[in-house]
Amino acid sequence: MSSSPMKLPFILLLFTSSLLLQGTLGVIICENLPKEVCAFSVASSGKRCVLENFPTQDGRVEYQCRTSSVSVERMAEYIETDECVRACGVDRLSVGISSDALLDPESISKVCSPICYQNCPNIVDLYFNLAMGEGVYLPELCEKQKENPHRAIIELMSSGAADGPISSTEFFSSSSSVAAAPASSFAAAPTSV
Repeated sequence: MSSSPMKLPFILLLFTSSLLLQGTLGVIICENLPKEVCAFSVASSGKRCVLENFPTQDGRVEYQCRTSSVSVERMAEYIETDECVRACGVDRLSVGISSDALLDPESISKVCSPICYQNCPNIVDLYFNLAMGEGVYLPELCEKQKENPHRAIIELMSSGAADGPISSTEFFSSSSSVAAAPASSFAAAPTSV
């Protein structure tokens, strides 16, 4: 058994190498992401990451990145770029996923802007699916928004769409939902954290 002391360092070396290799290959697990890049990220599994908050026993609020049940078609291992976050007017520290932004003319204006709509497929896909969930077709909403921003929001509100956010319980317990996104090229951004 003189080889036994040599096995432990070798096993540790293999384990450490596998961890480094995993990081190099870009495996994204939502629960391992820092809160600053959680929102608008897509895990290696193709599921959206969502930032959740919860109170601690001492009254503070903690944040945790979690894997949602929402699948993204044609995209995985993706962390949204700072350029798209700025262009689309979204907040990296957004908690949960909500269709409330559909009721804000400024938010819709930014998502529908050519710089966002044509260059940020991940955010557009998210808003496309949020709008579809409310019975609204995002390309039509964008067109109406260009013509008359306030009228587009009034029509959206009168349709009963965008009644408010869903709770994290509803979000995590719902079945996987995927809608076809607008036809665009889905090129993934680098996945380094």
